[in-house]
Amino acid sequence: MRLLFLAVLRPHTGNAVTAQRVRAHLEAAGHVCVLKDAFDFESRSEIANLILAENCEAALALHLYRGGRLLQGHRIPFGVIFGGTDVNEDANQAEKNTVMGRVLEEARFAVAFTESMKEMAQAQWPHAKGKVYVQSQGIATTPNAAFNWNTFLQRSAWHQEEPNVHLVIVGPEVDPVFTREVKAKVKRAAGVRLIGEMPQEDLHAVVKNCFAVVNSSVSEGMSAAILEAMDLEVPVLARNIPGNAAVVKHEVTGLLFSNPQEFVHLAKRLVSDPALEKEIVVNGREYVRMYHSWQVERDTYQQLIRKLEGSTED
Repeated sequence: MRLLFLAVLRPHTGNAVTAQRVRAHLEAAGHVCVLKDAFDFESRSEIANLILAENCEAALALHLYRGGRLLQGHRIPFGVIFGGTDVNEDANQAEKNTVMGRVLEEARFAVAFTESMKEMAQAQWPHAKGKVYVQSQGIATTPNAAFNWNTFLQRSAWHQEEPNVHLVIVGPEVDPVFTREVKAKVKRAAGVRLIGEMPQEDLHAVVKNCFAVVNSSVSEGMSAAILEAMDLEVPVLARNIPGNAAVVKHEVTGLLFSNPQEFVHLAKRLVSDPALEKEIVVNGREYVRMYHSWQVERDTYQQLIRKLEGSTED
């Protein structure tokens, strides 16, 4: 089939990485996947023209609101993948909630990354029961073997007060207002450095050389960064929110914190307790390899996409 795949494709973001991975799964099964950024389109009429121009027979959207709403009413079958903020945040806004409910009525299937996300979606939209499948993110890390860690550290500079303790923030500048706030605070914070977006292989190399990875998100569907850290045998410190708690079991596969004070306490504990660090690393690696298989994810999407075969009248 020729599939239109809508997702938010800001470079080096979790959604973009997930979309590219799912596209690879579908193309490996012989489908043609036309991947487009949902933010490039403002109306369903633009999508209708794209479907005609690309001769698409079916479609897929990553994010129930941002992508899914654009796929309604085109008389081609489609499926959706929950992104996280759609269920965690957008569902709390009445207008968006109604739109997403209509999207699920028309969708042939929906994918949730966790059981808790599935339960939240079915509580919001009871008519979707029977359509929602759980498939966790599949993880495969590829650190750049040629990445020069020493050069990277020299470019970042060391924390002058405690040379062995340093926080490096890596990622794209998505929200201009928030970015300005972060940059202003980083300038005043000793030992904190802000690095821009990086190619995934270089980022994996950076993570591999770190003592720990920190996730402080206030909303997550399923953090690939956490899972990649586990796969790279690096301890994780994550904010205790549903999306993170679904993959991080406190003191088993990582450490969960609820406020800055707790984060500092747990970080110091991790530094001073090699046995805890080793246990978390071993358990995290085993968890990812058992429950986040890249091959299982591929098999699932290749099976689900078959639900889109045939017309919307079938």
